Amino acid sequence: MDVAPWVWIVTVAAIVAMLVVDYVGHVRTPHAPTLKESAWWSLAYVAVAVAFGFVVMAVWGTTYGGEYFAGYITEKSLSVDNLFVFVLIMTSFRVPREHQQRVLLIGITIALVLRTVFILAGAALIANFAWIFYIFGAFLIWTAIAQARSGTDHDEEFQENGVLRLTRRIFPTTDDYVGHHMTTKIDGKRFITPMLIVMIAIGSADLLFAVDSIPAIFGLTQETFLVFTANAFSLLGLRQLYFLVDGLLDRLVFLNYGLAAILGFIGIKLVIHALHTNEVPFINGGEHVEAIPEISTTVSLAFIVVVLTITTVASLLKTRRDHRVTAGAGPEDA
Repeated sequence: MDVAPWVWIVTVAAIVAMLVVDYVGHVRTPHAPTLKESAWWSLAYVAVAVAFGFVVMAVWGTTYGGEYFAGYITEKSLSVDNLFVFVLIMTSFRVPREHQQRVLLIGITIALVLRTVFILAGAALIANFAWIFYIFGAFLIWTAIAQARSGTDHDEEFQENGVLRLTRRIFPTTDDYVGHHMTTKIDGKRFITPMLIVMIAIGSADLLFAVDSIPAIFGLTQETFLVFTANAFSLLGLRQLYFLVDGLLDRLVFLNYGLAAILGFIGIKLVIHALHTNEVPFINGGEHVEAIPEISTTVSLAFIVVVLTITTVASLLKTRRDHRVTAGAGPEDA
């Protein structure tokens, strides 16, 4: 896939412009977004992502277009899992509703920058070490097993990571929010506020998710441009999606199983690809292993869509049934 430098520049500029419009148009003035506002803007970001996919198809062909869509859908589904953590963070830090948009947008911007570093590092590893696909594949399979074992359980409390603990240790922090300000002066001394802490929490939490998602998308395409754009577009609409599905996340009870199936599938796909490009001396004498055919992009895309559809429908049916059982039990039975 030949991507001219000017295409990179225009694409990055467009993404930055979208972030700026998002900030100036919706975040700069603190307010709690309505469901209608969140729905329209969420649809707008999905429409932009889909339109970009059709541009990829028109310019570079259906194969690369399919890889982009497979990557985008996978990243979007994995980002829903991020939202569970985002809810925990917002609750733990008691972020005022009207300031949550600002927190999410800046946190997601931090996450996008950090993911870009991860993507470039991953691309460099793949270009120089073909055996890295074995590592990526094994890691995704292990992650899939861990996801499946966790089942329908989600953490109910947010545990601060090392980045947050280090930040608190280095910088003095106020106990209360000071409007939307990230820092404030008290008696001539500069303090950081919980607003900055929670932004760092969002960005660093997403970085942990990137450890899973970046290898996953490299299992669907090795094109750095597609990996970057799929990640960027999936993150760009995450703020609107948070407010759109806030309160509905608990209904996706089988999400972990669906994500486990997708990650496991991509992990196996990576291992098969690694065998086809094998140069490891102790595996088949360093020769390629082509007995098992590689999984096509079409099959990958179909598998991901089917799994997500089944997961969503099954989750909604279960929560509806549980609600009816609870409602039918009555106060005396309960």
